Amino acid sequence: MDDTARDRIRRSFAAQSMMKTLGAEIIEVEEGLVRIASPIVPGAMQQQGFGHAGLTFSIGDSAAGYAALTTLPLDLEVVTAEIKVNLLAPARGDRLVATGRVIKPGKRLCVVTSEVHAELDGVSTMIAVLQGTMVPVPG
Repeated sequence: MDDTARDRIRRSFAAQSMMKTLGAEIIEVEEGLVRIASPIVPGAMQQQGFGHAGLTFSIGDSAAGYAALTTLPLDLEVVTAEIKVNLLAPARGDRLVATGRVIKPGKRLCVVTSEVHAELDGVSTMIAVLQGTMVPVPG
């Protein structure tokens, strides 16, 4: 994967106001894989003091979508057609890290997955898995 393709991912990510609101950042971009990290800030917690499932889902969906985009020509974007989340454990920690991967790339549909881990005191715990379908669309 070349720098032009990586820059496209980073520019597209920077244009997402939702990711800015969450304080999320891309920490890795490779072909078929994107990692996004987000702090668990006070404004993203649920009533019991854990990171909200909406935060988990948002960064998991974005990581999976951008992983799909790494496999597509530069003139295309992606949108989520459907995505399912299994919440495995409470989002306890300082930050979440979502790792999106491409299961099956395609010109019409890309099947993707994402794992989300919570990090606390140097320990990483898987808290969610997502699986879905991304649709390539004109950029």
